[in-house]
This record gives sequence, C-alpha cells and structure tokens, in this order.
Amino acid sequence: MATEIKDTAHAVDAAAVMSLLPARPRLLALGEPTHGVDTPLDLRNELFRQLVEQEGYRTIVIESDCMMGLVVDDYVTGGTGTLDEVMEHGFSHGFGASAANRELVRWMRAYNDGRPASEWLRFAGFDGPLEITGAASPRQVLTALHGYLSACVDADLLPCTAETLDRLLGADDRWTNPAVMMDPAQSVGQSAEARELRLLADDLVAVLDAQTPHLITATSRADWDRAHLYGRTATGLLRYHFWMADTSPARMTWLVSLRDRMMADNLLAVAERGPALVHAHNAHLQRDKSSMRMGDLPLEWWSAGALVSAHLGEGYAFVAMALGTMRHQGVDTPPPDTVEGVLYALPEDRYVIDAPRLATVLGDTRPAPRVSPYFGYFPLDPAHLAENDGIVFLKDVPQS
Repeated sequence: MATEIKDTAHAVDAAAVMSLLPARPRLLALGEPTHGVDTPLDLRNELFRQLVEQEGYRTIVIESDCMMGLVVDDYVTGGTGTLDEVMEHGFSHGFGASAANRELVRWMRAYNDGRPASEWLRFAGFDGPLEITGAASPRQVLTALHGYLSACVDADLLPCTAETLDRLLGADDRWTNPAVMMDPAQSVGQSAEARELRLLADDLVAVLDAQTPHLITATSRADWDRAHLYGRTATGLLRYHFWMADTSPARMTWLVSLRDRMMADNLLAVAERGPALVHAHNAHLQRDKSSMRMGDLPLEWWSAGALVSAHLGEGYAFVAMALGTMRHQGVDTPPPDTVEGVLYALPEDRYVIDAPRLATVLGDTRPAPRVSPYFGYFPLDPAHLAENDGIVFLKDVPQS
C-alpha cells in the first residue's frame, strides 16, 4: 500500500493542482487548517502566483472583511495609499500583521504596475464585517448604498432619505457593543428601528436591481458591482444583528450559518466577474458540513464552500491543506493511523495529494480522526477525504 499511497503524491506546483481537476474551475479554493502561521501562506503565495501567470486567474480572494478588502483592491489596482496603510486598514482578524499577506499585496501591486486595466489582478475579502465577539454597524454600507443611488436615481424612487437612515441607525456603539455576544438582551437587532432598517435595506437593493441598465451606463459596471456589495453586506449585517438578539437554542447555529451565507454570496459575486483564487480556513471551504464546539454547545452548519459548490458544481474546486507538525502549539508527529500520519511517512516535506485516489487506495482501512491538542488547528476528517479535490500537505510548520 505504501507504493500506492506514494503514487497519489505530486510535487507542489500549479500544474499538479490543475491535473486533479477536469477543467479550470471558476473558483479554485485553497484551504488552511489553522490561522496565524506564515509557512502555509508562503506556499499559498507561490501557488497563486503560478496560477495567475499560467492559468489566467484574475482575482485573489481571502477570508477577510469584504469592506476592508476594498482598501487593498484600490491599492493593488490604482496605487491608492501606501503598503503600510493598506496592511493596517485593509485586513480584519489581525491578518494584516502577516508577512506573507504583506508579500502577497506587494506582489499584486507590482504585477499590475504598467498593465492595462483589462489585465489587472484584483483583490477581495469575502468575510462579512464580523468578529466572533460581534458585528459592525450597518451604517457604512447602508449610507454608501443610499449615496450611490441618490446620485443617479430620482429621489421619489428611493424608500427613504439619508436623514431617515441616520435617525434609525442611531449611535454606532449600540450595534458594536461586545457584551451582546454573551447577553442578547443588549442587542438592538430586534428593535423597531432595526426592523424598519431591514425593510429599507431590502427596498434599496430592489431599486439597485430595477435600475440596473441606467446605473451601469450612468456610472460603471465596477461601481454597480461595488453598490451590490454594499447591499449584500447591509442586508446580511441586519439579519446577523437580528439573530444576535435572539434567545433561542438555535441562536449560535443561526450566527455561524449566516456568516458563511454572507461569505458564499460574496464568492458567487466574485465568480460572476471571472476566474478567482480563494484562500480561507478549510472549515469555510469544504463541501461537507462544518462543525465545532462552542463551550458545551455543538454546532453544525453548511460552509460557504458547500453552498458555492451546490451552485457552481464543477465550477468550484476545493484543495484542503493538512499539516504534520506545529510543535510550538503542541501538535507533534501525527499517529500513523491518521491521514496526516500516512502522509507524514512520505519522504518529502510537501506534496499535492490526489484526495479521491488516496481515499480509494485506503479503502475500508480508512484512518482514524486525528485529535488535536490545540484548539486552533483542525485536522482532516477522514470520513470526507474523497470530497476534497486535492490536499496540499506540509510536513512541518514552524512558528512564524
């Protein structure tokens, strides 16, 4: 069996990844099993550079705030701001502190320099403006959407004025109160004002859709796309805040599901522009149900990848990432009866693995699930091995 397992493994490059797929997918997603270390991101950068240059991918999308991502896109396409400013203000979840993410942005700007706009490489974040402790105020996106429409559409077609939005929104710190996650009673998400804002946001998006031919001519397709991002984010945030105020046992399942729904909507919008490369945690990109425990509460939900795959079929591909050791977090040599242990026994430090073929080789002797001593690392689920198009395996991941 060792020889058969080795036959599923290939050197890590773009050609090896593409050889696993029937055709170039519209969205090619590369996962990671943990956050906060640069070695997997360095490998991501290497693969994404090759896929851009050899396969014609024109957008790179990562698990970061979709609104903050506009700062990065403006920099890599037009040189707006400085690299330092972009890394500080263009990423959420602390990802701007990553040297590998900084190198990715630097390379994208250098790639675009001197090229015509039709050949530019674009950047996008696809997460909502969310943290585990709460969510952003919908003010930024609602006022931006209203401002876009009011500049181009007759005022009597709009469902409200900017002053009405401002009054209903109130102070932003009501929306961003971190105590809400533990105490739903402190949320404004089910207040009369929030309920009215949900209706107004829906009507503003309806105007945006109904006026599409005029708006694209009067502004541009890019501006219209950005307005739709405002609309998706506004309705998603208001829905998220509504469920933050909920007190039922389904509250957390709703919240994690809504976050991935927002991610999926953003990915599908990016896919409409053309082929894109996606990077995020495996749990957000896998085709099977995601699961985790939050305290004593088990959660299950459909990931963004599962939702997008249901829409795009073979237009979506997912290559998971797995690792052998991350010793600085207590993740030592994997047991030999796990998927990671089987791959760790191979001689080289990194591989692209044909996951469906590996599942076939293993057959009924499917490995046991690996148990991680570190809460921030998610091992592969051997029960869903064949549902990955491939695996990128890194033998050892040092501390960044």
